[in-house]
Amino acid sequence: MSRTMIQAAVTMNQLQNKLDVVGSNLANSQTNGYKTRQADFSSLLFQQIDNMTDPANGEGRLTPDGVRVGSGARLGSVNIDLTPGTVQETDRALDTALLEKNHLFPIQVTENGETETRYTRDGSFYISPVNGGQDVMLTTKDGHPVLGENGPVIIAEGFDDMTIQPNGQIAVQRGNVTENAGNLAVTEAMRPQLLEATGDNGFRLPDLDELGLEFAEIMQPADVNGDILQSGALEQSNVDLSQQLTDMTTTQRSYQFNGRTISMTDQMMGLVNQLR
Repeated sequence: MSRTMIQAAVTMNQLQNKLDVVGSNLANSQTNGYKTRQADFSSLLFQQIDNMTDPANGEGRLTPDGVRVGSGARLGSVNIDLTPGTVQETDRALDTALLEKNHLFPIQVTENGETETRYTRDGSFYISPVNGGQDVMLTTKDGHPVLGENGPVIIAEGFDDMTIQPNGQIAVQRGNVTENAGNLAVTEAMRPQLLEATGDNGFRLPDLDELGLEFAEIMQPADVNGDILQSGALEQSNVDLSQQLTDMTTTQRSYQFNGRTISMTDQMMGLVNQLR
């Protein structure tokens, strides 16, 4: 197979991965707290052919000798855009929208007997009974515990009202007395490009040992000296539909052009083989 066909085939495979990313963005355009994924490509340049002669390779040449030849392009990375989306008021006390870029709610997820901390921008919270109904715990809509400064947020039953303050403090009303039931452990992603999507609108940290990084280099507690969230509201997706449709059209055309490259190369090889 010729190098041209190899390059086109490799690139088509990676363009399909980008179409998957765009399709995910479009499918989640109405998902609360969903963050746009951006596919970035890089060229596969790994071979150099030293077939250039003087004067091209004369003294004083600033570019490398020879011709560098690649084998298409690959999907270099899928980056997450954590810029805030539009905030929509719901007037539901436990709905909470983050207002700052790169801020995340930490949640506790247990799968296959293993528990890990994940992160989300979806602030649609609920309360679930625990300890035989004597207490309630703040959870996500999927039932995962929302983490506070000291672990899962657990509140004694019997309160009249509960609100989440702009700085993340959880205020509980019992009769005429208001008490602090804890604080949401809102975190800030210092390197959001390293977060891995886990599905269900969540993210996890990569293997820090493999990257040679410390936890504090990626995640740090958010500064709560100002208003970092809005209660009674939800953050909408930050997907730009017009941009995603443009990306989809461009990617589809690139896919078609690469497919046409393969067919044209095949025709030229056929013509060459017929020469007598």
